[in-house]
Amino acid sequence: MDSLITAAAQALAAGDPLGALDRVALRDDAPALALRGIAMAQLGDLVRAKALVRRAARAFGLKETVARARCIVAEAEIALASRDLGWPVKALDAARVTLEAHGDWANAAHARYLDIRRLLLIGHLDQAQEKLAQLDPATLPAPLRATHELVAAGIAMRHLQSQAARASLVRAELAAQQSGIPALVAEVDSAVRMLNSPAAHLMSNGEARPLLLDEVEALLASTSLVVDACRYVVRGAGMSVSLSKRPVLFTLARTLAEAWPADVPRETLIARAFRLKLSDESHRARLRVEIGRLRAALKPLANVIATKRGFALVTQVSPDVVLLTPPVEEKFASVFAMLGDGESWSSSALALALGNSQRSVQRALEMLAAQGKVQSFGHGRARRWMTPPVPGFATTLLLPVPLPGG
Repeated sequence: MDSLITAAAQALAAGDPLGALDRVALRDDAPALALRGIAMAQLGDLVRAKALVRRAARAFGLKETVARARCIVAEAEIALASRDLGWPVKALDAARVTLEAHGDWANAAHARYLDIRRLLLIGHLDQAQEKLAQLDPATLPAPLRATHELVAAGIAMRHLQSQAARASLVRAELAAQQSGIPALVAEVDSAVRMLNSPAAHLMSNGEARPLLLDEVEALLASTSLVVDACRYVVRGAGMSVSLSKRPVLFTLARTLAEAWPADVPRETLIARAFRLKLSDESHRARLRVEIGRLRAALKPLANVIATKRGFALVTQVSPDVVLLTPPVEEKFASVFAMLGDGESWSSSALALALGNSQRSVQRALEMLAAQGKVQSFGHGRARRWMTPPVPGFATTLLLPVPLPGG
C-alpha cells in the first residue's frame, strides 16, 4: 500500500473525508476507489458512494479476498445508512467470516455491528441483544466501542430500561471523545438528547404532563392501572391485556380512562368508538355488546359499570387509572416514528421494518405528505421519504416493538 493510500485511510479513520479525497480523488485503482466510496458515504452522497465501492470490489482481483470482503462491509454500511433494509445479509455474513479467517478482527466486528444495527431498526430486539452479547467491546478500537454502546443504549431504550440506557450512553460518549470523530460525537449527543426528551404524556384526573423514559418505566412498574395508548395495552398489578388487534375496545378503554373516575355519556362513546355523529337504538345496542366484550377482556384488572347517562371504568386491583399517550398523536404514528430518525427511507424498507404491506405504507406516506408532515425525493424505486425529528420529543414509544409484559 502506497503512502497516499495509507494517509487517506488514516484520514477516513479520523473522520476526515475531505482530507482523504484530497489524496485519492483523481485515482481509479481499486484501493483508491474503495477509499473514495467510503469518503463519499461520510459526506452523505450515498448513491455515488455505493457505485464507487462496487467498482472497487470488481477492481480487486479474485485473490484479494480480504479487500473484496471489506468492500462488501462498506457497501452494507452504505445500505444501512440509506435504509436499504433488503440488502442481502448473507453477503455481509460471508464477508465477516472471510475477515475473521484472515485476522482482520476490527472489520469483522464492524460487520457484526452492522447486522445488529439492522436488527434493531426492524425491531428484532431479542436477536440484536443476543448477538451484541457475543461481542467484547474492551478489545475494540474507540469508534467500535462507541458503536457497541450506542446499540446497547438503543436496545435498552426500546425495552424501557432507562438506567441501562444512560450507563451505555456515558460509555459511548467517552469512547466517541477518545475516537476524535466529530460525527460519532454528534451521534452520541443526539442519543442523549432523545433519552432526555419527553417520551410520552400522562393524563390523570383531567390533567396532562410529559414523561421522560425513566418516568414511563416507573409508571409501568407502579400500582396504577395504565391504559397505554402507545402500545394499545391495559396494564396493572403486573398483568397486561393487549387490545392492539381490537381497536374499538381500546378506543372505549381510552375514552373511559380519560374521564375516570367520572362516567362517559353513551353518545360520546358511540361517537369515539364508531365515529358516528348521531346515534340511534341500534348504535346503543352495539355499544352494549362492545362494552360487554371490554368487560370480559379487562378481567380481573378492571370492570365497566353502567350509569344513568353512560358507562364508567372501575378498577379492581389498582388505586387509580392513568392514560399514557404518545408524544405526538398521529394517525400513522409508527410510520412517523420511523421517519423521525431524520434519515431517508424507501416505502419498501418501512414496510419491512413495520411488518406491514408496502401499499399500506405508501398510502400512509401519501396522506402524511398531503398534510406537509413528510416529504419525498426521487422517483420510482429510488424514491425516498423523510422528515426532520420532532423537536423536543423522543418517538421511542411509537416504534413497533412490544413493551415488557405486552
